[in-house]
Amino acid sequence: MNGEHHYEVTVRWTGDTGSGTSRYRDYGRDHDVLVDGREPLRGSADPAFRGTPDRWNPEELLVASLSQCHMLSYLALCARDGVVVTGYADSASGVMREEPGGGGRFTEVVLRPEVVVAEPGMVERARSLHEQAHRACFIANSVAFPVRHLPVVAHA
Repeated sequence: MNGEHHYEVTVRWTGDTGSGTSRYRDYGRDHDVLVDGREPLRGSADPAFRGTPDRWNPEELLVASLSQCHMLSYLALCARDGVVVTGYADSASGVMREEPGGGGRFTEVVLRPEVVVAEPGMVERARSLHEQAHRACFIANSVAFPVRHLPVVAHA
C-alpha cells in the first residue's frame, strides 16, 4: 500500500430551530455526517455541550475511530501471521479535559480489546501482535495524545 488516500465527508447542520444561531441556547447541535452511497450518521454535540443524547458526538467518534483502526490493523496482522481470531470486542474509553478560556483536548484513549483465538498455542503471539497493530494504526499515528491498549487474549 503506497501513496495517498483521500476521504470525502460532508457534515450538514440540521439544528436550525428557526432563528439560526441568534443565541447560544436557541439552536440545536444536530447534524448529519454524509458519505456518498451510505446511510447518514446522525450526529450532535456531547449532551454536556447542549447536544442530543441519542446521536453520535465527535468525541465518541474519535474514540470509535481509534478502536476500529486498532482492530482492523490487528486482525490483518493476525491473518498474515497465522493467528486465527474467532472473537474480538473492545471497550474503549477516552478522557477529554476542558481548558480554561474554552476548548479542550483529549489526554488519552485506552483500548481494552478482548480477543478469542482458535487454539491455546496462539494466545501469546496474539497478545504480542497488539503492539504491532498499535504502530500500524493510521489513526493512532495521527493524534497528539497517548493511545494505550490493555488486551486480554483467551482461546475458544
